[in-house]
Amino acid sequence: MIEVRNVSVHYGQKKVVDDLNLTLGKSELLTLVGPTGCGKTTILQALAGLIPITDGSITLGNQTVTASKTIPPEKRQVGMVFQDFALFPHLTVEQNVSFKLKDNSKCDHWLSLLGLEPWRHAKPANLSGGQKQRVALARTLAHEPAFVLLDEPLSNLDAALKDDLRWEIRHALKEAGVPAIWVTHDQEEALSVGDRIGVLRDGKLEQVGSPETCFSEPANRFVARFLGDASFIPGTLKQDSNVVTTELGNAPAAPVEDAYGDVDLLLRPDDLSLHVVEQGNAEIIWSRYEGSARLYAARTDSGAVVKIRCSHENMASPGQRVMLNITTTHPLAAFVRNEAEQQGD
Repeated sequence: MIEVRNVSVHYGQKKVVDDLNLTLGKSELLTLVGPTGCGKTTILQALAGLIPITDGSITLGNQTVTASKTIPPEKRQVGMVFQDFALFPHLTVEQNVSFKLKDNSKCDHWLSLLGLEPWRHAKPANLSGGQKQRVALARTLAHEPAFVLLDEPLSNLDAALKDDLRWEIRHALKEAGVPAIWVTHDQEEALSVGDRIGVLRDGKLEQVGSPETCFSEPANRFVARFLGDASFIPGTLKQDSNVVTTELGNAPAAPVEDAYGDVDLLLRPDDLSLHVVEQGNAEIIWSRYEGSARLYAARTDSGAVVKIRCSHENMASPGQRVMLNITTTHPLAAFVRNEAEQQGD
């Protein structure tokens, strides 16, 4: 178990992590996302003992760290997986994984589980990026850490490798039964592999929750935008109603911070349908081909700009009139009206 209470980290006079609170249960996987420089890697370094904390406490199992009572990294039972693999180039896969191990059966277990047996005697220079990351993970888990920290473990890999490997890493962490924090700048990666997700901005956690909750019921507009394409259209939500009325139709609503009256409704590209109709309610601004889908931006008759994702066979051109309709059946987040949201292109 990991428990972080009111932790802050300063670099000189600059507060990089601000009053952080987190709790991870046994075998829970938390993904942390946020813009560059928001404090993600600093949090990992503080948990690992690589940098001191300024305030608060970190409880790692039966150990507690404070600003005045520190514990060196080698005594924290932490396993770390880096984006650059950090393998010994002169050692084989087996030697890397079993380095300083007394029981080689643990090495054998993780080599087998992660599909590395055929490369047992190979050196890192002869491995692909995905294989190197599997070796790094096997080495970490073979030493039976109390918790695991992963710092953008897939960022140095080709896009084609990332999807399968993210699930292999998640499966291995669950097999090991240890809590883990996975830092990434990839929102899709964070949403897909985490049991919970934490969204950071300027060293503060804006929201922590299940991926579904953070995506569909964001705590604020920053979270809404950061976790995916976000459009906002004006609507009306009555105090005694759970349905918001908009120019694109009615939709079930989930008011954020008791937003009623004039609201801005959050729409994701998949919440809308699009049909080319001369007497439509919007006009196409641009179109992007994505292979299996097309992403459009359209300006509604009220001036709001929204994005729509639909089948690649549903074709429309800039300047064409289209009919947009809200098609989702789940509640959509409604925020207090902000006139600035109606601007954009």
